[in-house]
Amino acid sequence: MLGAIAGDIIGSVYEGKKQWLTVRNAGFQPLFSPKARFTDDTVLSVAVADFVLHGSDLADLLKSYFLRYPGAGFGGDFKTWAASDDTEAYGSWGNGSAMRVSPVGWAYDTLDEVLHRAKDTARITHNHSEGIKGAQATAAAIFLARSGAAKWEIREEIERRFHYDLSITLDEIRPTHAFDSSCQGTVPPAIVAFLESMNFESAVRLAISLGGDSDTLACIAGSIAAAFYGGVPGHIRAETFARLDEPLSEVVREFERRYPAAAGIEPSAASDLAGQ
Repeated sequence: MLGAIAGDIIGSVYEGKKQWLTVRNAGFQPLFSPKARFTDDTVLSVAVADFVLHGSDLADLLKSYFLRYPGAGFGGDFKTWAASDDTEAYGSWGNGSAMRVSPVGWAYDTLDEVLHRAKDTARITHNHSEGIKGAQATAAAIFLARSGAAKWEIREEIERRFHYDLSITLDEIRPTHAFDSSCQGTVPPAIVAFLESMNFESAVRLAISLGGDSDTLACIAGSIAAAFYGGVPGHIRAETFARLDEPLSEVVREFERRYPAAAGIEPSAASDLAGQ
């Protein structure tokens, strides 16, 4: 879960810009821009974690988190829904369902249950088949990664179940990639960024190097990479928590206490978690 939040924060300063012209080698510096901040990706990921922990009504939780962080960069349709009294889903196929689903990938013990719960968290707003598919594919990749699957096994399973083409490379995607807020335009490139990565940081950097919806690409890639590589490196973990407010931090820490594998921090940072 923290991998998703770190990716969101790191990618926040590049969203919607033609930044791949300057960061396409993924070597941009510094990793955390002084202007980096959490966005709606983080806010709604924490809302889903809150739901997993406490079992409240998810629609009410999403709305309440929106009202607490109205300036976090929510999409127009979501804002309209969240500010209204309506609880009916609005048929979205956007990548919001995938960006917020990472807690589901950690909280359940079988792939079938992860897929079922991912669908439940998506269809509150994203009841279009592509919105549900994107959430399920992301959660499935996280579950497989934390369960010890090899990258080729993750690739094959996601392709088989969801019919995403993961054979394309980032070098092939980059030249024509533009801002795309759909699940089908975000989830496959984010997974490919993870598949081409060497560690957590490189997964986030590669996702951001595509440009466009950089924070969400990095959020999804980071969520899978953290599960595969055994967590978020200690220095990135510290920088991430430093950019969260206390209410968000507390939910993340509670989630990690309930699901310790989700913390997955390096030995050098283990004492920090023990003191939380």
